[in-house]
Amino acid sequence: MELDADTQALAKGGFHCLLCDINVPNQASLEDHLKGRKHQKLRSVRDTRKTQEQHSVFVSGFQRGTTELQLIDHFQRFGPVASVIMDKDQGVYAIVQFNNTESLQVALAEPQHCMAGQRLRVKPRETKEFKYIPKKKQDPSKQQLISLEELTPALCQADTVGEQMQRLVELFELSESERRLRELLVSLLQEIFSEFFPECKVLPFGSSVNSFDIHSCDLDLFLDLENTKTFQAKAKSTAAQAGEGLSEDAQSEDSILSDIDLESATSTEVLELVATVLQKCVPGVHKVQAVPSARRPVVKFIHKESGLQGDISINNRLAVRNTRFLQLCCSLDERLRPLVYAVRYWAKQKQLAGNPCGGGPLLNNYALTLLVIFFLQNRQPPVLPSVNHLKSLAGTLLSEFYNFYGQFDFAGAVISPRHGRALPITDFLNSAGDRNPRLGPLNILDPFELCHNVAGNLNERTEQRLRRQCQEAAKYCRSLQYQRKSTKGKVWGLVRLFHQQGGSAASHGQSGEAGADRMIIGIPFKLSALSGDTRKQLQGSGDFRQLWFSEVCGAMLCVLENVLQISCSPVKRVSEEGTKPNASGEQSSHLSETSFNEIAEQESANLDVPCVKDPLKGGTENETKSQELKGKPCLQEANNNEDVHSKDSPIASLQDEPQSGVKRPRLSEETPQPSSSKKQKLDPAHPQPAVGWQCTLWHKVWAGRRKVRRDLLKVLKEDSRPDGGSIELESKVTEAIAQQEKEAKVSGAVLEFTLHAEVVGGTEDTRTLAKFTPLVDGSNLFQDFFHFLESFLPRMTGKFLEKSG
Repeated sequence: MELDADTQALAKGGFHCLLCDINVPNQASLEDHLKGRKHQKLRSVRDTRKTQEQHSVFVSGFQRGTTELQLIDHFQRFGPVASVIMDKDQGVYAIVQFNNTESLQVALAEPQHCMAGQRLRVKPRETKEFKYIPKKKQDPSKQQLISLEELTPALCQADTVGEQMQRLVELFELSESERRLRELLVSLLQEIFSEFFPECKVLPFGSSVNSFDIHSCDLDLFLDLENTKTFQAKAKSTAAQAGEGLSEDAQSEDSILSDIDLESATSTEVLELVATVLQKCVPGVHKVQAVPSARRPVVKFIHKESGLQGDISINNRLAVRNTRFLQLCCSLDERLRPLVYAVRYWAKQKQLAGNPCGGGPLLNNYALTLLVIFFLQNRQPPVLPSVNHLKSLAGTLLSEFYNFYGQFDFAGAVISPRHGRALPITDFLNSAGDRNPRLGPLNILDPFELCHNVAGNLNERTEQRLRRQCQEAAKYCRSLQYQRKSTKGKVWGLVRLFHQQGGSAASHGQSGEAGADRMIIGIPFKLSALSGDTRKQLQGSGDFRQLWFSEVCGAMLCVLENVLQISCSPVKRVSEEGTKPNASGEQSSHLSETSFNEIAEQESANLDVPCVKDPLKGGTENETKSQELKGKPCLQEANNNEDVHSKDSPIASLQDEPQSGVKRPRLSEETPQPSSSKKQKLDPAHPQPAVGWQCTLWHKVWAGRRKVRRDLLKVLKEDSRPDGGSIELESKVTEAIAQQEKEAKVSGAVLEFTLHAEVVGGTEDTRTLAKFTPLVDGSNLFQDFFHFLESFLPRMTGKFLEKSG
């Protein structure tokens, strides 16, 4: 038998499998091993990774804060994109994987990649040798989660969902011996560190003590040196008065304070001293490593006998407060613990949380816990911070949790557990410098560090998946399969909730919702896609949605008229009262006296976009189109002379501390009462303005568009070549398609349709809904046209919004 590249003959007999890193004694054992499941699985994994490397490019040079969707938008011009992997800082590099090598070669052949005015550096992905790491050598923290197969028997034996949730807590929480081990280790560290840092305190925080512990969770410790600094200052003062250098205590052989001034020392210097003490003086501790470059610098260590991992930080006092806050919440209502455990496990099963390697666009446990607490603060009646034992069962609260966040306006609100209510996102647009939280698709303010968004690492895809999974979970929780135990021994309750289920990958609001004759495209509210001038206007607006909706409507008109050469004329608005029976008893639509013409003209005026008249009403078809579209301005600069009165940032007011000597009110007294500002809901008593147009499409702007774009890019000179997917380029593509149809003597309208736009938000993500209804479609082309618009219209509207200031 000829040995393959994965097999090596040993000098003393036998064979070694390089792929699986194991030895086998003879030829027969080797053949069995090569046919075995483990070896075949590793070969499959290696082949998959090799294929991924061969289909991927390494990209750098883009602006910090660039999203995955922006990179997909740029690179899908060269072929279908399978995935985009961003580095955890979102500003250094990304790996873009195509579906095939042909697309990869096209992308690498592009002489210059430009995106948002930045020149990208694109090169083939570096290939790395595949190396298998056995489970016993892996980080034990990666094996914390109990598999669903192990949970299923225990959970299905319970009689109610509430009992299942309590059983989940019992299976995951630390045992009494594990708690005792952590307490003893903290006591040992306190005793030893006190010898070197007099009057210091070793304070545990995080999962081990915040009431949401799980097996194998890390031991997070805060080394409080404030009292030690005071001790050192007094010792120096006493020594200076006596003129004898340092005091005897400070010069003892067990003290290292004579080697460092804690007040002036850097965190790196102090961490090194802490690491030295751990290595040399704490028994049973090994693999000590100082990590000064982390967001919160720490010293990592492992307790050898138990395998317990620990982190010691010296500047994380807020984490101790956060831990006490969570402990207090748990003491107020006993249902919080099972609710948090259930939500955390569900989020990990749905790949919404729990990245074992850290970083990445997933929710961490703290962010999930704050989402649960915020939900309990806002349900009616509130559960937290009330100490009343409500009649609702924990299983009902879990169902309400999913329903609450399935309808939550993540785009237009900032979650603040400090206040117990959602704050308008526009209140944070004028926050200055370091006091401004990093806003993103999902914003959760740390209750104590109000400039920190604990979900700031999430991207749009993760936020969309969170909403979609919450909606699916809420729907399931309304079924009998969730509420009642199966009499036939089938899985039910939490078990079915935790199971993987294939959901629709389509973005919310971007699919047909009312049959084939009426389809909807959603344009989400994105702060990152707004110009500076638009942001300033939003700061001072009473209802930011209406101002933003006005901008979006003008941008959509620009896309339709100026980019796609579609003729649009305003149509009248149907009264919000709906239909009423006429004299003959039939239902008829009541049109309001106010025409859509006024609203459309107002929306267009905001962006200097004139409404286009119907070309069928005067002149020949081609002459009228040419007059309307030739030289039409796109988005102009906003009026900078208009005074914009912005509100003060809420950050300063959020961080006000109680005055000294004033008794702090009880939590129940601080609970915010429902108010109009609790959520910026759309008031049904005052219907939101909607606008509508009747549109005529003159060219098949979707047919062969990618090929025309490629041909244009080849013809244009490099110095005059617009960015791929830019407004200018897409306008030229449409013009080229129109010219081709003219040469082929194709004339006449392709199809007619109506477009009605409205803004929604408050009880769902803020977004503009563009509702399309075909009127004249003799060739059955509307479906193809709408499919093209589904991705083209939101993308190009976003580009117009970016240029609007």
